[in-house]
Amino acid sequence: MTERLEADWMRREDLAALVRTLGRDNARYVGGAVRDSLLALPVKDIDMATLLRPEEVIARLSDAGIRHVPTGIEHGTVTAVLAGGPVEITTVRHDVSTDGRRATVAFASDWQEDAARRDFTINALYADPLDGTLFDYFGGKADLARRAVRFIGDAHQRIREDHLRILRYFRFQARFGSQPADPVAEQACRELAATLKGLSRERVGMETMNLLGLADPAPTIARMAELGVLPVILPEADPAALAALVARERAHGVAPDPVRRLAALLPADPALAEQIAARFRLSGAQKKRLALAAARDGEPGSPRALAFRLGVEAALDRLLIAGADVSELEGWTPPTFPLKGGQIVARGIGAGPEVARILRRVETLWIDEGFPAEARVHELLDAVIAEVRA
Repeated sequence: MTERLEADWMRREDLAALVRTLGRDNARYVGGAVRDSLLALPVKDIDMATLLRPEEVIARLSDAGIRHVPTGIEHGTVTAVLAGGPVEITTVRHDVSTDGRRATVAFASDWQEDAARRDFTINALYADPLDGTLFDYFGGKADLARRAVRFIGDAHQRIREDHLRILRYFRFQARFGSQPADPVAEQACRELAATLKGLSRERVGMETMNLLGLADPAPTIARMAELGVLPVILPEADPAALAALVARERAHGVAPDPVRRLAALLPADPALAEQIAARFRLSGAQKKRLALAAARDGEPGSPRALAFRLGVEAALDRLLIAGADVSELEGWTPPTFPLKGGQIVARGIGAGPEVARILRRVETLWIDEGFPAEARVHELLDAVIAEVRA
């Protein structure tokens, strides 16, 4: 019996127009969109494989008035910019040579040859763009049903082609895999873990953050440590701390966050946090947040006071890592301190450092009292000024 894929996104008119432009026999949906639809999961990105050469794809899209971008033309990828979202169209291909970081490819004319160069069986599922007929060359559908993440062919060879596949394996295992994991895949990852040192920091950082952003990466991170993979990319990590954080996030209904989880893995050392941020090529905002979380020292104190000083996001990081209650922050927005320096000068205090000291003192009292209304702020100001003049 022929198996078919049925998904709402396949009925998009802009996709139908794209298929007409390329020709039904020349294009198939492939990869994540097919895999996730079979699991009834939301589909974010849509990829197509095509028998057409990139120049022919570009010519047909141009003739049809479909906007397109040559996003990876050297590897045969052209992105069609559609109303419902972009679609990556890649010419079927096979690897000519690889060095674990980059591949030299040659265009092919056989769908199975294209499938054979992919990483995991569950990512090598193709679907006819019109009737949804599934094409499964390596048992991906059965693996998906039993939640097995397996490399296509020889696991060692797949990893030697692209060392990042080690981290991709663990990310897919965390997202889709059941336990126990595939022993062949794990053994290959263990034996080739050191090859991760040859990858760019940016690629390693991006893949690690994608893993940490999943629902519960803690068991997988712990397994990476056992297999000797985690020490290669993050020797400073404490997997047990991540498991505790994930449990607290769930208990408080807080969404997963990769930066917070990275902070939990690391010791409370701001300088080290900044080094890790640089190693993983994190953004400036992520680097600052990681350092703030690493500056935790002892009990975090009042949740709202912490949120006022650091911001709600940074306060949540520290509180959850520390195991403190975060319920006070639910739906709470830090107020604006209702006092300006000019109001202090108007009370007869000469402009200068004294005004700043009084302002900070009143703000501290205001925070300690739980952010009372403006009338109370002026009472606090009167008391502080009286102390200064005494």
